[in-house]
Amino acid sequence: MGIHAIRMPDIGEGIAEAEISEWLVKPGDVLREDDPMVAVMTDKATVEIPSPVTGTVVWQAGQPGDVIAVGAELIRLEVDGPGNVAAEAGAAAPAAGSSRQAETAPPDPEPAEPKAEAPPKPEPEPEAEPPTPKPAAKTLAAAPLRPEGERPIASPAVRARAREAGVDLRLVRGSGPAGRIGHEDLDAFIASGGIPAPSGPQPDSAVEEIRVIGLRRKIAERMEAANSIPQITIVEEVDATALEDLRGRMNAQGKGTRLTLLPFIARAIVRAVHEQPLLNAHYDAQAGLIRRFGGVHLGIAAQTPHGLMVPVVRHAEALDLRATAAEIARLGTAAKEGTAKRDELAGSTITITSLGPLGAIASTPILNVPEVAIVGVNRLAVRPFWNGAAFEPRKMMNLSCSFDHRVIDGWDAAVFVARLKELLETPALIFVEG
Repeated sequence: MGIHAIRMPDIGEGIAEAEISEWLVKPGDVLREDDPMVAVMTDKATVEIPSPVTGTVVWQAGQPGDVIAVGAELIRLEVDGPGNVAAEAGAAAPAAGSSRQAETAPPDPEPAEPKAEAPPKPEPEPEAEPPTPKPAAKTLAAAPLRPEGERPIASPAVRARAREAGVDLRLVRGSGPAGRIGHEDLDAFIASGGIPAPSGPQPDSAVEEIRVIGLRRKIAERMEAANSIPQITIVEEVDATALEDLRGRMNAQGKGTRLTLLPFIARAIVRAVHEQPLLNAHYDAQAGLIRRFGGVHLGIAAQTPHGLMVPVVRHAEALDLRATAAEIARLGTAAKEGTAKRDELAGSTITITSLGPLGAIASTPILNVPEVAIVGVNRLAVRPFWNGAAFEPRKMMNLSCSFDHRVIDGWDAAVFVARLKELLETPALIFVEG
């Protein structure tokens, strides 16, 4: 038998470290080759790492939330054969290479030299324990529930029992009419140690500490990065009545994936950034570079049981409306079920975020760094609209678009938002080539 050490593998894309998201095994478990051992999270996605060998787990590098460098020891298995750890090292945990190591048992103490036995000392006599006071004794220090002079309402039998137990009835809360004290109230008071039962809502002073790990920590880090960006947001009202009518007619045909507003907005964004390619870019502040992309890789922000994720519709410019809808639906399902691949959650060049029916009238979406633009879709609602002669009900929504002001000037941002408004209010333009 030998010990086989498994190190954090290189999971690509220049990743130097990864956070332990979840251990899928524990010490004593038997792993077969290719069985998943641990789920780790990078800046891009969560990845399950399989075991390259068969063996029994004897040591793990850390706990969920710990960050492990690529190349550092991750786990040790006891295997048939010599293993890959020197015999003198045995199964002990490595001295370095992980952020948190398993605790090892202290060494056995050396045997003490024999000493002459001292004569036994007489054991002191145990002190007599003071008698335990009756619970009612606590009532003397408690504050009365009733003001001085107010006589509590109780039957003679209850009063007699209270006198025998040494209970001041002014401290007992009555549950009967007008606060009348019954035998059950007296019993509850004595059982509680003479502490009056609280009435009404009570303050909750509990404090729970929740460690920020996994996806939540990644989101927090991204928000901190976005905090250093001079961001501007433009909110524009859009009359989506014609768009909703078109969507309804297309869904009535029963062809393909059911259409929501998102595929139409996605197609409008593709058209708009084709006319303003600087919006489809990343900004690298350290290198002083703007990376402008030919392909539109559209991020779709999605709330999942695991937190906020941004699956990516790759080369949205090459998809028609139905194909865009199908890809958005597929990626959304994969993100919610936790089956999205790493390359499906990275590489977006511009992002859409929508809260759907929960959306507000307006919002200020945070940029998905290093992108320079994000389109926020707010709630669709029927509102009165003045057509020049009278008010009429129209289906209206607001777009909230945020931009990196280091790259995008206010004028260019306004032109982009105005073009989106035009395309969505006249949806036929979305399908016109050129």
